[in-house]
Amino acid sequence: MTSMSPTEAGAASLTVNGTSVPLGERATPHTTTLDWLRDRGLTGAKEGCAEGECGACAILVARPGSEGTTETEWVAVNSCLVPVGALDGQEVVTVEGLGTPERLHPVQQELADRGGSQCGYCTPGFVCSMAAEFYRAGRTATEPSDGADHECGPNGFDLHAISGNLCRCTGYRPIRDAAFALGVPEESDPFAARRRARPTPARHTRLVADGAELVRPADLAEAVQLLVERPDAVLLAGSTDVGVDLNLKGSRPALLVAVDRLPELRGLEVSDDEVRIGAALTLTEVERGLGGRVPLLSQLFPQFASPLIRNGATLGGNLGTASPIGDVAPVLLALDASLVLAGADGERVVALADYFIGYRESVRRPDELIREVRVPLPLAPIATFHKVAKRRVDDISSVAVAFALDVVDGTVTRARIGLGGVAPTPIRALGTEAALEGAPWTRSGVEAAASTLAAEGTPLSDHRASAGYRSAMLGQALLKLYAGWSATSEGRP
Repeated sequence: MTSMSPTEAGAASLTVNGTSVPLGERATPHTTTLDWLRDRGLTGAKEGCAEGECGACAILVARPGSEGTTETEWVAVNSCLVPVGALDGQEVVTVEGLGTPERLHPVQQELADRGGSQCGYCTPGFVCSMAAEFYRAGRTATEPSDGADHECGPNGFDLHAISGNLCRCTGYRPIRDAAFALGVPEESDPFAARRRARPTPARHTRLVADGAELVRPADLAEAVQLLVERPDAVLLAGSTDVGVDLNLKGSRPALLVAVDRLPELRGLEVSDDEVRIGAALTLTEVERGLGGRVPLLSQLFPQFASPLIRNGATLGGNLGTASPIGDVAPVLLALDASLVLAGADGERVVALADYFIGYRESVRRPDELIREVRVPLPLAPIATFHKVAKRRVDDISSVAVAFALDVVDGTVTRARIGLGGVAPTPIRALGTEAALEGAPWTRSGVEAAASTLAAEGTPLSDHRASAGYRSAMLGQALLKLYAGWSATSEGRP
């Protein structure tokens, strides 16, 4: 991570399609990047849902590449969610900057050739998401094969990269065909060349307008001091939650504190005893950095919203909201995770099981922020995550259940079960854990524990699911876990 340099008053700017553009007097701490771009005539990006579910607003942002490299990567994000002030000093590319009518970008050319656009409203967002995957480091084109029908095409294109973009016209097949027809960037491609250069360093920012402020502190100490002085401050990382409040609820925080580039919140370390994950790493960065070393998290990531959201969302932000329906908490509860809270009095470690104290309430004080998530090792060998929702992906959970079990010689020696959506807070299924531990890992033993699990929590009926359905899904989740284990285990009972 490069050092931060201060932004002089009135000098806030953004590099857009290769040109430095001042944010201007009309840019407030609450102005979204989408609105700012459209005010400047860059109308390719569209507002569809204003909450990061459709992808019509997608743009590319240049960010530091993998840990230990000096390269830049192009990342697709929802411009409708990110305040433009949070991108001060950074580089963005819109669909207009990728190509022109006279010289289309390869992504645009393939979409045109294969009929991947009809009404065109969603097309710019698709182009930006596809371009980010086009420039993904390590993607290589190979000879066509049967893999074209799988999630990754014969050219190494991961179709999940555009799973956050919606289209009502094409039926998606022409878009998929265009994605799978792409080659690799040419050496002369300016965006590929930019990827090989050093990333633009984040800088100290203070944007003041309309009686509100957006501040990007230089380090953790300054961030904590701001929280001490202003208990009303709202922390800003990927803005995947704050941005929704700005757009749909009309929220106008007096102070936004951007912590997404603080070096102290961006570490990732795996030792013999634990995994330490910086609270400001995006979920995409965490997934890539762990490389499958925490299988339960690997199951979570593809079910957590869309790539456009995961490119901004952070563990710290998800846990900081203390939402009872967040997908991260049940998984981390099953992993026996703890949080490092940094505040004016220093740091303290809090077990995640003790962190939530009420509906959207936690033990975190106003002067504290989440610095790090710690997961103890070794991991339980039997682990799975079940998300029950109306849609298979990119949806809010009706029920979320995570299991982590140790079974020795046919007996459950340790059980950790995290639940979401069945109580005012994410909870551990303590009754079920007690019923499992010391019991035989058999069909009859699991059925007895499943009855206990179905009675855990205090589920409510709402527009997502009834209380009865939620309870039934809890019990079924444990039976499903056992059935899957039994079908694959060589020591099938």
